This record gives sequence, structure tokens and C-alpha cells, in this order.
Amino acid sequence: MDQVEYEKGEIPSSELRVPRSAFRAPHSRAFRAVVMGGSAGGVEGLTAIFAALPADFDLPVLVVQHLHPSDDGAFARHLARVTRLTVVEPCDKERIERGRVYAAPANYHMLVDRNRTISLSVDEKVNWSRPSIDVLFESAAVAWGEAVVAVLLSGASADGAKGMRSVREAGGLTIAQDPDEAEHPLMPQSAIDAGGVGEILGLKEIGQRLIELAGMCNG
Repeated sequence: MDQVEYEKGEIPSSELRVPRSAFRAPHSRAFRAVVMGGSAGGVEGLTAIFAALPADFDLPVLVVQHLHPSDDGAFARHLARVTRLTVVEPCDKERIERGRVYAAPANYHMLVDRNRTISLSVDEKVNWSRPSIDVLFESAAVAWGEAVVAVLLSGASADGAKGMRSVREAGGLTIAQDPDEAEHPLMPQSAIDAGGVGEILGLKEIGQRLIELAGMCNG
């Protein structure tokens, strides 16, 4: 695959650990979208998850992966090779469609507007990163409320912890990769410590869970 690099922020290791587990909260409502984020080690996790999703997976998926500024579409091209879904690097004001994967381009924050279109921003970096996971997750919480699923994967910074909490407070479902499985556990562990995580799952279980939740979609 094309080389993908990461910008890393350093945070102190957490004193609180959650034992390795896979638990699922009961949900019977329909979901409208999935937002995902990762940093160091995240590409491998996203590869495993997207390879597991079927061609008829009906929810839009918006992805922020911390990228080197010179990425130039390599990350999106990699995702397109491993998934049966259509992968795009969105343009500003692009309408979000079902069954598509929207990969944030390097050097741009990706946000969801209330009218369910994508906005790209060159505002200052957040948690050392642009695109920032927090920026995407917080905007998705406003746009979709309880109808959004947020997934946070491996990474070496705290980006995503605030956004996961925002999604959970809005009533959405939040899933973190099991820190004991993650190549870099600080990112999912930070979200767990901040109280923003509803479920802790391994990569294989995350893919299965998303398929299950997509089946609850009622339009």
C-alpha cells in the first residue's frame, strides 16, 4: 500500500485501565451514519473493518485518519482497494449518500453540517492534527444526535476523546477498539478514561457490530 504517516501528540499514560472485554449495549433504534477515527496503527484497524463490510452496507461512513500532509489521496486509494464500498475524498459541501465511505483529505478538517453535507476547513490543528477526529465527531453529534455511531481506533494522542463524549452525550453509540489489542492504546484508552465509550470491542467484533447496526437502519 502507499506509505501513510502520522502526526503524533504525546500525552501521559493513563493510570486507569479497562480489562480486555467485548460487551454490547442494547440498541433497537435506527442509525443514520458511522464516523470513525484513528491515528498510529489506525490504518491496519480500518483495513480490517472495511474488508469485513458487505457491498450492501447501507450507512455512510466518514473517516478521519491522521495523515502526513503529503498524503495526496494515498489513504483513500488504499481504502478503495480493501473494501467493496465506494470510497471518495469529498469536496466541500458534498452531499452525504448512503453506502459511501468519505475519507478526510490531508490538511483539512472534515465536518458534518446540519443539512447532512460535508464541510472542509483549514482552521487550526486540533490535538496536533488536521484533520482532527474530535472535529468530525463533535459535528456528527450535532447533525445526527442519537442516530450516529462513533468508532475510535488505535492512536498515540488524545484526539477523539472529547468527540466520543459528545456523541455519547447526544445519545449516539460509541465504540472503542480494545486498548489491549490496539497497536497504540493511548487513543482508545483516553476516550474510555473520559467516559465517552459505550462499548469496547476487538477489530473483528467492530466489523460485525457495524453490520448488525446497519441492519437497524430504517431510512
